[in-house]
Amino acid sequence: MLGSGAVCLGVFLQGFVIVEPAPHELFMAGLIAVWALSSLTISRAVAPLAVLLILFMVGGLLSLTVMDDLSVAPMYMAVSGFLCLTSIFYAAIIEAKASRLTLIYQAWVWSAVITALLGILGYFGVIPGGEAFTLYDRAKGAFQDPNVFGPFLVAPSLYLMHGLLTGRLVQLPLRALGILVMGLGLFLSFSRAAWALYLFAACMLVFIMLLKERTGAFRLKILVITLFGTLLMVSSLVVALQIPQVANLFSSRTQLVQEYDGGHLGRFDRHRIGFLMSMEKPLGIGPMEFSKIFPEDEHNIWLKSLTSYGWLGFVSYVTLILITLAIGFKGLLLDRPWQPALMIAWIVLLGHVGIGNVIDTDHWRHFFLLLGIVWGCGALEWRHRRAVSVSQPTGPDAKFRFSALPSPRSHR
Repeated sequence: MLGSGAVCLGVFLQGFVIVEPAPHELFMAGLIAVWALSSLTISRAVAPLAVLLILFMVGGLLSLTVMDDLSVAPMYMAVSGFLCLTSIFYAAIIEAKASRLTLIYQAWVWSAVITALLGILGYFGVIPGGEAFTLYDRAKGAFQDPNVFGPFLVAPSLYLMHGLLTGRLVQLPLRALGILVMGLGLFLSFSRAAWALYLFAACMLVFIMLLKERTGAFRLKILVITLFGTLLMVSSLVVALQIPQVANLFSSRTQLVQEYDGGHLGRFDRHRIGFLMSMEKPLGIGPMEFSKIFPEDEHNIWLKSLTSYGWLGFVSYVTLILITLAIGFKGLLLDRPWQPALMIAWIVLLGHVGIGNVIDTDHWRHFFLLLGIVWGCGALEWRHRRAVSVSQPTGPDAKFRFSALPSPRSHR
């Protein structure tokens, strides 16, 4: 119980990254160390994740050998290595105890709601020092960047949506309130990537649930609640757009191609030139070197993996993403206790792969949590199949119920 509570706290701290190293890093470093010295084991199901992430990091370390200035690059790689370690850690502890999935998502919900509230209140200037939670007239919550803040809110929003569609109606108001708070915070981040991710993830959730649930009554319930929720969300956005500062920034951000996207050395031009340059740099050019050559960073995770982690890192990363998506897809419609957790993580991870074409995600803490959840659920499926093959029960966690109602008691 104490160990699961510590994991919850670690997930909760992901929503508060104003300074680096953040409390999340300091806490998780100690937690992983303690767990590694006590009971943490890496099974054959999780081992491929560890191998691919190690190869990814080897590529990154090799890229340091071509750099002249090593003042900040080693710290960048240290952060990358730590985040890779957290992914392996999450996968291992989920395999060891499947009921931790519920606690992880509940901690994520509480963290997301609080950081979203900070972003909303700061955006409208109703709390002292509210400017600390905004950047360039955009809400960023307790993050450094609105473009990380927005996507962070998507998975916990889907978690509450799933509970809304499958849970009891008496719990609907609390879940709906949480969805509205996170939805408004995400909207005020004015991150086009976050908007697209949210829309894609919500539609995919409903689509997969309609595929999985066979009864007409349940499908009707999903459709009715979805339509009602969509109407409520649209109404809330219409009200928000009545505020001039919101409407003006919204009008600007909804342009498909911004000034910094097109044109000479714009985002897309940098992508083209960067990929051509990387074909001649098998070891890459090192982290944060791209912005010294071009006006800005890569803003493309595939290009980022080439420039900062070399060809080895790029191949390892692409292989990791393809295998992770395949693992999640195989278990997407299976009748398992952990299927909802896997479904949510897989949908959001797939969306992150998409927005990775226009943004760097290699240091997003929640991205590595999503990787860990998918691999952890994959390991649970591996254990389940092994148990069935020898006609044994799947363990004490086989019958846990994936609850979508956040409870403060889950953190104790």
